[in-house]
Amino acid sequence: MTPHRKSEIHAPRTGPNRTNNESSLLGWIERTGNRLPDPATLFLIGTLVVIVASQLAVTFHWSVAKQSIADPVAPGGQALVEHLHATSLLSADGIWWLLSHLIENFITFPPLAIVLVAMLGIGLAERSGFLPALLRHLITLVPERLLTPCVVLLGIMSSIALDAGYVVLPPIAAALYLAAGRSPLAGIAAVFAGVSAGFSANLFITAIDPLLAGLTQAGAEVINPSYRVAVTANWWFMMASTIVLTLTGWAVTAWFVEPRLPQTAPEIRARNESPSYAPVSPAIEARGLSIAGLSLTIALIIVVTLIVIPGAPLHGEGKHFPRWVEATVPLLFLLFFIPGISYGISVRTVQSDKDVARMLGATMAGLGPYIVMAFFAAQFIESFKYSGLGGMLAMGGGQALAEAHVPTTLLLYGFLLLVMGTNLLIGSASAKYAFLAPVFVPMFMQVGISPELTQVAYRVGDSVTNVITPLNPYMIIILVQVQKYVRGSGLGTVVALMLPYALVFAFIWSVLLGVWLAMDLPLGPGGGLTYNPTQP
Repeated sequence: MTPHRKSEIHAPRTGPNRTNNESSLLGWIERTGNRLPDPATLFLIGTLVVIVASQLAVTFHWSVAKQSIADPVAPGGQALVEHLHATSLLSADGIWWLLSHLIENFITFPPLAIVLVAMLGIGLAERSGFLPALLRHLITLVPERLLTPCVVLLGIMSSIALDAGYVVLPPIAAALYLAAGRSPLAGIAAVFAGVSAGFSANLFITAIDPLLAGLTQAGAEVINPSYRVAVTANWWFMMASTIVLTLTGWAVTAWFVEPRLPQTAPEIRARNESPSYAPVSPAIEARGLSIAGLSLTIALIIVVTLIVIPGAPLHGEGKHFPRWVEATVPLLFLLFFIPGISYGISVRTVQSDKDVARMLGATMAGLGPYIVMAFFAAQFIESFKYSGLGGMLAMGGGQALAEAHVPTTLLLYGFLLLVMGTNLLIGSASAKYAFLAPVFVPMFMQVGISPELTQVAYRVGDSVTNVITPLNPYMIIILVQVQKYVRGSGLGTVVALMLPYALVFAFIWSVLLGVWLAMDLPLGPGGGLTYNPTQP
């Protein structure tokens, strides 16, 4: 057995005991949260609340102005203000929508397909023995003191592959920590913090940059029709954020999260099922890893070739992003499946197609709880969208903040706090910004805040609370991973585990933004901090 490793940043690890855990705030949050109903039940209750609230909003004629500035003006001089209205889910049309879209809501729930497809490849790689063998090898390569920062950084960088990091990294991080003699929950927490709380940060331009830049430009054009927002407008700030958040995640894990975890790795291992793969000798394992590595290298060469050669299937633009970006999840499936099956054949854990089918079936069976929760989560999210309440809440809150007469810097921080709160209600980054950008970008331009700076503030607020909102559709994946190691855990366990990251990330990232403003640094190529309201 690998000896237990010390926490990296010499934090006082007193060995958490039940008394200390129960007396702490996080312990109270965990116990309170775990008393909540099952997540599937919570989503069902949430859907019922939305149904009732939508009817109340219609009955009392609640509406919210879509814009409060630069509204079109009628010939008579009266402003033409578009209003958002709620749609009742208790009306005949609403009930018909609920019934007719029940199946469609489920099968079009984006995380469902991503998880099922990606996990097929990951599941085969795990059950053939490839991933456990690879992780045992990797753990010898990663310096003892750098496991956590490597995991956090990998999580942050995973946004290059859109949302695939939510699916791929948590089980790998858990296995890495388990192999290191540490609680796998610490690995899940560290990588989830990077993937989700640090979602907008990256060393490279990712798919989120052009998506948000387009929405920012649309908002800026309300004031200045010729204004253009560069895709690279936030690049430098996000590069700096990646480094700062990696160090922050390292510190939070070592000082706040890992010391309070109540179980050691051996205790957790004893409570779980035996491995689904047959152990092999070190020599056979080394040979299998070599063959799997060769097959993965060949697969990567083929993928890169298909991306760079003009006219190849993965070359060029897809519907919204480059083709290879849109095919990330299928590519991940293949890049896990191919070395997994190569390793299995080499070490004889895979001896026929029946073994492959059995492993894939076992993987899908293990995802049963996720599929059940995904069904109810899909109904809630789509019902909230159909009712129009989400957009009205975001718009109404945004206008109330903008009408407060506060200094520019405080106004910017107020917007950041509003986004953090709104993120607890609406999970989609693009959906929220589609509502907020047309209001806040032009409003802030009139007080001298550049559209690019508004976009940065949005990205910070949209990221940090991702890890504590049950409405994050990928929260289900994290919960399933936690339940794999600690039976009886629930949403309270995950929220208590991740709350320190949300609070510290929010503080540190906001401070970084304030320092950036004080130093008057550009946010990126084409990303200034100020806007002159008098410029043409």
